[in-house]
Amino acid sequence: MDRHASNYLAAFVVLAFLPGAAADDAVFKLNLRSRSKGEGKLSVVEQPTSWEPRKTAVIVCDMWDAHWCKSAARRVAEMAGPLNETVKKARDRGAFIIHAPSTTTAFYKGSPQRKRAQQAPYSPTPVPLVTSPRWGTAWNWPDAKREGVLPIDDSDMGCDCIKKCEIVAPWTRQTAAIEIAEADAITDDGQETWNLLASRGIDNVILCGVHLNMCVLGRPFAIRQMTVLGKKVALMRDMTDTMYNPERPPGVNHFAGTDLVVEHVEQYWCPTFTSSDITGEASFRFQGDPRNHK
Repeated sequence: MDRHASNYLAAFVVLAFLPGAAADDAVFKLNLRSRSKGEGKLSVVEQPTSWEPRKTAVIVCDMWDAHWCKSAARRVAEMAGPLNETVKKARDRGAFIIHAPSTTTAFYKGSPQRKRAQQAPYSPTPVPLVTSPRWGTAWNWPDAKREGVLPIDDSDMGCDCIKKCEIVAPWTRQTAAIEIAEADAITDDGQETWNLLASRGIDNVILCGVHLNMCVLGRPFAIRQMTVLGKKVALMRDMTDTMYNPERPPGVNHFAGTDLVVEHVEQYWCPTFTSSDITGEASFRFQGDPRNHK
């Protein structure tokens, strides 16, 4: 081998093992699960799909540092570590990470990640963004014509503690268990989210975080809004939870109630996949899920 070929090979080897050099180009191979109704019955379809990481955003919804429901807070704390590892792997492979801890963005005032969202070039949306308010942000209410009603009754706000918790708003920031890296962004605003996606040419949006029957569907950066805006949306179904009290209809355990909402999303809004498709590790399951012991 001559000197020039040897130098070229050495440079190739160095580049190949630089952090992120090879990983950035590795596509996300997602097994997207959806449900469709035909001939009077519901069928489940799993479609292997490849998404380019640099055209993909992961939006982390409302993984706050505290919650008014003690059971919900415990589950958020339990999920935060595995979710952080999943987000890190998605970031390392080139995905853009948006942290969306609703109503607490003032905590991050002046940070590079907050400025990144505020200063992204304005881009008009293909359809008007929702403006109806709920819980501190604009809100996408259930679309009765498209999805009907949710399969769980959360009219009591879903606290599943034996002694019901007082409804307050104790959150001040995103949980510190989820890293906000230098290249990430922070927002809870629909227009800012759209500007970030448009400026980066991002077509694919992954939603994760809490709570699926409420904020992961309804916030201005979440499933309903991103779907209506025409993005390719997917829910990371093992990295979410619901506000559901098993004392309410349909009377199943909390985790089965979450599964019912996942199935609702798969039928009416977007497909789902598990974190395994990104991490190569076992999917996440809460310790309290009775199916762990079967």
